[in-house]
Amino acid sequence: MTDFEQRCQSVASHFAENKVDVLLVASPANVRYLSGFDGSNGLILLTPSETHFFTDPRYATAAARYVSGKVHVAKGPLVNAATIVIKRKKLKKIGFEAAHTSVQASQRLKDGLPLGASLVPVVGLVEERRMVKSAVEIEKIRGSVRLNSEAYQRVIRRVRPGVRELDIAAEIEYQMKMLGAEKPAFDTIVAAKDRSALPHAHPTGYRLVGNELLLIDMGASLEGYSSDMTRTVHLGPPPKRIKQIYAAVLEAQLAGIDAVRPGATAGSVDRATRRTLKKYGMEKAFVHSTGHGLGLEIHEPPRLGKNDKTILAPGMAITIEPGVYLEGQGGIRIEDTVLVTSTGCEILTPTPKEFLSI
Repeated sequence: MTDFEQRCQSVASHFAENKVDVLLVASPANVRYLSGFDGSNGLILLTPSETHFFTDPRYATAAARYVSGKVHVAKGPLVNAATIVIKRKKLKKIGFEAAHTSVQASQRLKDGLPLGASLVPVVGLVEERRMVKSAVEIEKIRGSVRLNSEAYQRVIRRVRPGVRELDIAAEIEYQMKMLGAEKPAFDTIVAAKDRSALPHAHPTGYRLVGNELLLIDMGASLEGYSSDMTRTVHLGPPPKRIKQIYAAVLEAQLAGIDAVRPGATAGSVDRATRRTLKKYGMEKAFVHSTGHGLGLEIHEPPRLGKNDKTILAPGMAITIEPGVYLEGQGGIRIEDTVLVTSTGCEILTPTPKEFLSI
């Protein structure tokens, strides 16, 4: 049995508790997780005993070659083809991914269902299985993390006054692809000076002038799996206050990492970082959660927020990324990709975290 077949069986084993007979899987990441298909148009109808995969003629050859299960090539909307199978097999309780199915697609499903059949919205059924990574997935994430860090090391040596934020972002993405990445895992964040206080700033045409903060948040996608890392550096000798803030953020990040262990809740990790920042009066300047899961998507469950009760388990890949953002002054964030292990955790990111002046 392949990994994909095992994953399908694992998902199907939870149908009864979700009160469904089958599940229509529309999320591209979930489709890839269950079948290996990485094209732009795929749909899975998963039953307890069969996997039906639907795509269009562009992917017919690839699907026939690489996708296990019954492959259906449709010339119209994939949900229409799925309803034909639903009718033929007289299926009744049709689960569908509520977060990933458009109103139009759900209406087509509803219109095409046989008499007596019903749609049942399902949330997170596949994503919950994806939280704990297999050994193969972990190695892919390791590879993505290493590639990402190497791209950073190549680029940071070239950063100097006169270079634009956009130039740095473009060079990062170029180096990622030169090292074998499929693409960036998300839009690269490069933010200098007071713009570093914007947690999700987009790079601009601003040219570095020196004596300023530079925040870089970057991730690569390798064989479908993501990495995520943030480093904050200073052009020129940093002022004493900036060094103090950096030290506080680093202490908070290390406290969060130290809190990662099997059996701990995601919320307890978030509280560990906030307690540290509170000591320095900086907790209100930390405006987002401590981290998130990653894998086939850059943001996956669990979310490491203060109210998240998800129990951490070995095999989860997460980020730890506290930050302090001071409007008009600048922001500092430090982020690593971390693997939950049977005894605690492993920091996968190899890039040093000492405050770097360039």
